[in-house]
Amino acid sequence: MSTSNILRGTMLLTAATFLSKFLGMIYTIPFNELVGATGGALYGYAYGPYNILISMSTIGVPLAVSKFVSKYNAMGDYYTGRRMFKAGMSLMIITGIIAFLILYFSSGLLAKIYVPSNDPSGIIAEDVEMVLKMISFALLIIPSMSIIRGFFQGYESMGPTALSQVVEQIVRIVFLLSAAFLIIHVFSGSVTTAVGYAAFAAFVGAVASYIVLGLYWKKRKQYLDRQVASQRKTHQIPLRDLYKELFRYAGPFVLVGLATPLYQQIDAITFERTMSAIGQGEISAIAFSNISVYGHKLVIIPVTIATGLSLAILPAITKSVTERNMPLAFRQINQSLQIVMLLVLPASVGMSLLSYEVYGAFYGIENININGPLLAWYAPVALLFAFFTVTSSILQGINQQRFAVTSLGAGLLLKICLNVPLMYALGAKGAVVGTSLAVLTAIILNFWRIKQTIGFPMREFTKRSSLMAIFTILMTMAVLITKWILGFWISYEDSRFAAIVTLMVAIPVGALVYLWFSYESTLFERTLGNRVRIFDRIFRRR
Repeated sequence: MSTSNILRGTMLLTAATFLSKFLGMIYTIPFNELVGATGGALYGYAYGPYNILISMSTIGVPLAVSKFVSKYNAMGDYYTGRRMFKAGMSLMIITGIIAFLILYFSSGLLAKIYVPSNDPSGIIAEDVEMVLKMISFALLIIPSMSIIRGFFQGYESMGPTALSQVVEQIVRIVFLLSAAFLIIHVFSGSVTTAVGYAAFAAFVGAVASYIVLGLYWKKRKQYLDRQVASQRKTHQIPLRDLYKELFRYAGPFVLVGLATPLYQQIDAITFERTMSAIGQGEISAIAFSNISVYGHKLVIIPVTIATGLSLAILPAITKSVTERNMPLAFRQINQSLQIVMLLVLPASVGMSLLSYEVYGAFYGIENININGPLLAWYAPVALLFAFFTVTSSILQGINQQRFAVTSLGAGLLLKICLNVPLMYALGAKGAVVGTSLAVLTAIILNFWRIKQTIGFPMREFTKRSSLMAIFTILMTMAVLITKWILGFWISYEDSRFAAIVTLMVAIPVGALVYLWFSYESTLFERTLGNRVRIFDRIFRRR
């Protein structure tokens, strides 16, 4: 896959993932109005273990199958990829059933671990147990669905994954909000019941995604069958060896996919007890709902760029390394890292600068003095999550997937050791700082391994990153000056509308400053590989 194809694949998956995440962020506005901070915290407790179990299928398996299929397709052996698809489908049906049974029947034990009996927020273990059981049903079908996505990605076809993601999210959100509204406002039900059905929406959305992928498979099966029939070379690999190769790829993918859920699980286990111990138990639910659901949904938006990149570059890098075309592999790696820096750095810094206004605009100004500072600390973590995702994908592309386990393990160990001490020192912000230090450690280790393994030259990436940092500083100055001027007339503390107005002025000013410097310096076209024609019209450079 050429760098231009990588960019097209990245843009398609990034656009789909961004739309999916954007919808996932937007729905939290009415959801917050329906269930509040307590409902958000309850939702966050339920999604922790669910994400850990689902990561095996939604992140690990598709990328592993994608790598496997891409490798054998590059050799002209399409039949082996089809064999792996069939074997993996059978395996994922079994693992989906096992995952469902584990979560469903362990929900009571998990609820008691998360919520102490004297929880001042009012959440009880029975509430958490019910929501865990409701969300567990999605595990029955998502693993096998993810195999189909991975198979198409191995053919460098990103459309099925992109469309199925968007459809899944739309159906899930419509069901979630409809159920919550009806339960609370029509049937006068409890917040716990509403959150339970909101969690069950994951199953409904997955069914819709499965239907989309099934239609794609039906449409393309004839073409895929012709490829298998026309091939001249077949690797007669025993089924046991096929599984061994898949597990060798999938194991590190799964663990990397578990990174964010595991960090959140450490918070879920330690957060409530530590906040109570330092005398801040009354704001625990507010703060935890921020870093696990509401604020997290905002922070994760810039990370969608990295998610799209990781899905798009893996087959390309795998193919380049398999064909021993290292100059092309270096260009692909350089472009992916620079795109993350170019787009995610200013987005995360901007969100941190406008954290009070952003949170106030989306969720209201109630408790803004708690949620605003938390989001300011949490927003820069988006850049770290993005780099961890992409560098881990690069490691897998150069057959160093086992090291991704080492770097993740080092980060998790640091998070476990530092989380409680940092919360004693900094309060709720300590949990965010602990995550930042843990992810940064993993990133440094990943970069070191990439350079040691293939001799990847860092000079170009470092040079352009420095320029991006300078432009971000100029953007920061423009945003701060704009906020200062607007402060003479309005303040985010006045109302949600005032926060929205501030954002509508400050964001375009900051964006225009960053885009203008990036465009005039030719940074955009050097990073993306082509001139961005829309900017030619805006800034009128010839």
